[in-house]
Amino acid sequence: MSDHKHEHGEACNHDHDHEHEEMVLTLTDENGKDVEMVLVETFDVEDHIYALLLERGNPEADGIILRMEEENEEMVLYNIEDEDEWKRVEAAYSELVAQYE
Repeated sequence: MSDHKHEHGEACNHDHDHEHEEMVLTLTDENGKDVEMVLVETFDVEDHIYALLLERGNPEADGIILRMEEENEEMVLYNIEDEDEWKRVEAAYSELVAQYE
């Protein structure tokens, strides 16, 4: 998930900013191609958590929003297929964006 790969020990003498590391996920697109996505933001809508993902290294690409659910102690991402759910998520995301402007 993270590119940060080294062991920490008593001799580890450099600063770490773990809170600002990219969380990279590999998703498979509709053509079967693996695409690295960066988890940019998570937000809650009603009883669900949603993730905003952007393609890593491609700032021009459209982002995607997926629903996150925990299954067997792992997070699983799902497409939002219900139109009413999508409308609620879209409205919540718009409010989130407005807060940053």
